[in-house]
Amino acid sequence: MDITIYTDGASRGNPGPGGYGVVLISGPYRREIAEGFRKTTNNRMELLAVIIGLEALKRPGMNVTIYSDSKYVVDSVEKGWVWGWVKKGFKDKKNPDLWLRFLKVYGQHTVRFVWIKGHNDTPENERCDRLAVAAALDKSNLKVDVGFEKSEVLALNL
Repeated sequence: MDITIYTDGASRGNPGPGGYGVVLISGPYRREIAEGFRKTTNNRMELLAVIIGLEALKRPGMNVTIYSDSKYVVDSVEKGWVWGWVKKGFKDKKNPDLWLRFLKVYGQHTVRFVWIKGHNDTPENERCDRLAVAAALDKSNLKVDVGFEKSEVLALNL
């Protein structure tokens, strides 16, 4: 079965309140997912959007095409950088918690990434952007990005 996933992440300030938006499409079926965090970064939200999209799939072995405007995410996977980071234990790299979570779910499917220019009138990407921004602005429902806030505390204690 073929699945198409559009993703986007946003943060108001970097770091600042952030959110992600995901649109999953399979045949006639469509699902939208969004969530906001009180303090995070744009790159974390871009990567988390991809993770959430893949984790939402109900069974392994799917053929998945992910559309993202994040060069950080797309190039890290498509150019193979992330596997070098794994070999080096993510030394001096950001977001190891999310990359490890990504690799766990990525390996369950056949995944192809397509980079698309952001804010280029691609309807589903624009929808993801609106979902991500709205989630970041929903002050009543912002979660804690534990991976980010924990690493920030560790950096302050060094």
